[in-house]
Amino acid sequence: MTVEPIATATVAPAMHTPSDGAHNATSDSNSLNDTHPRVIRAADHRDRDPYRQNPYRVVVGVDDCQAAHLAVRWAIDVAAQRGRELRIVHGLDLDLAPEVADNYDTLVPAVIDTIRQRGIQTVATFRQLALHANPNLQVSTEISPASPARLLLRYSATGHLVVLGATGGNDQHTHVGSTVYSVTGHAGGITVVVPDTGVMQQPHHTGPVVVGVDGSTGSAAAIAAAIEHAAHCHTELVVVHAWSDLCFARFAGQPEELITDMNDIARAAHTTSAEQLAIWQEKNSDVSVDRRVYLSGPSAHLLEWSKSAQLVVVGNRGRGGFAGLSLGSTSNFLVQHAQCPVMVVHAGG
Repeated sequence: MTVEPIATATVAPAMHTPSDGAHNATSDSNSLNDTHPRVIRAADHRDRDPYRQNPYRVVVGVDDCQAAHLAVRWAIDVAAQRGRELRIVHGLDLDLAPEVADNYDTLVPAVIDTIRQRGIQTVATFRQLALHANPNLQVSTEISPASPARLLLRYSATGHLVVLGATGGNDQHTHVGSTVYSVTGHAGGITVVVPDTGVMQQPHHTGPVVVGVDGSTGSAAAIAAAIEHAAHCHTELVVVHAWSDLCFARFAGQPEELITDMNDIARAAHTTSAEQLAIWQEKNSDVSVDRRVYLSGPSAHLLEWSKSAQLVVVGNRGRGGFAGLSLGSTSNFLVQHAQCPVMVVHAGG
């Protein structure tokens, strides 16, 4: 059964032709001679900081799973659309290898070399995929001995955004891996999780951009990121506001006065979303905005929207967050179960 919103509002865009401002870039990193990715060893970081050489990259973490293919395809489109460099990275997770191997000194070098060669092949394959999809795209690669989570977290502090894939989506009992949870929970900026639902061959680019808001600082940052993405995609922005995190099904059959007046809820929610939208709508006046207000259940409503949206955007923590909490209940739920890519925005990012 579909639950209708208790209020809706649509803001029409200004009548002018939008411009995405995107441009393609070329680089020596696309040379045919660049057949192998750059391998960064721990000692290299003492001499230079590769994460600050170009702080505006779209960074995608890869492995040999199908979810990585979807993540790379999504990242290719965003990098090309916004005129950004695409950096494909792979963490070998070798930092603790010598300690784990202990007395097997003669075996370890061969094992590590095999892991490294497999990583080189992995990023080389994705690099070719990117250049085949867009020959003019600026593409670079990196292999690091660090764990995937640590590598992506370092990039998240200065990159345009960090993208990674996740297996799951259809199974309501699925739990994301430690890398996805660590990066979305502790990133220094914007993270996008592209799910492998088992039915999506590549991320779709139809449907609205949907953002969940609740009046918190986190949702204000989410609105800014969502409206920017909608402007680049020339698509509608749907702003979803659930008045409460509670499940009001428990009050079924009770007089409405025990909850509150529905009109008051709608007015308060529209006021909250309008205030947070105002400054960003002025800068992106070509974006049509549809505001939806629900009594409760932000996770359930955003999950339903994810079935038709091309992207769902949320803050990493909402109004119920507290100091030390890395990922709020709504963002955590969506990262695990959404049917489309989920953008998690940290307020400080």
